[in-house]
Formats: sequence, C-alpha cells, structure tokens
Amino acid sequence: MNSRVRNQLISIAKSGGSPIPYRRLINQTELGLNLDIKHEKQLLGDILDEISEDEHENNRPLLSALVQDKRNGQGDRFFKMCERLDMGDWKELKKDEDFRNEQITKCYEFWQNEENYKKFF
Repeated sequence: MNSRVRNQLISIAKSGGSPIPYRRLINQTELGLNLDIKHEKQLLGDILDEISEDEHENNRPLLSALVQDKRNGQGDRFFKMCERLDMGDWKELKKDEDFRNEQITKCYEFWQNEENYKKFF
C-alpha cells in the first residue's frame, strides 16, 4: 500500500479540508504520474482502490472518497469499488449525492477523533 497517499488523505480528513483533486494529490505525494497516460491513470486508481479496500476491511471509512475530479466529483471507478465492497449498485450509488457526502463525512468524523488518529495513523 502507498503510505504517502494514505497519510496525505488522513491529513486532509483530520483537518476537515476539502476533497483533493487527483492532480494535486499526485503532486503533493510526489507520485510522478501523468493522468494523460492511460496506464498511469490506472495506476493511481489501483493505489486508491487498495487504500480504501484495506480501510474497509479494517472497519474504517473509504479514504479515496476524499479524492475527486474538480468538475465531476467521484468517477465511476470509486462507485464500482463501492459495489465490490457490497455497498450497493454502483450506478445507483453514483446518482445518490447523499452517499457521496456521507463517505466524506465519515472520513472527517473518524480521523478527527484523536483516539482513532493515534491508533491507526
């Protein structure tokens, strides 16, 4: 798992900051990926999926909810991952703005709890 990306997302959640655009995440974590190259875009998706799948397995919120496209919010990949995690049909989840907001709120609430932060960071 990419700990630099996970740590950056936890820092955003702890501070209550706005979701981060993909390109800014790449720059801040020095991944060196180019989103214009399909393979590298896929690699970023794999990193985010791995982090959120691990968080979900350990009963923590989906940190990748904090990474969004500036214009469109979450992409299909996020919702398809949620479907794989038995959270519902990805197309229905994508239409449900409350679902998206809940995932972000869960991250903030979990990581702003000092006990959780100390235990899992």
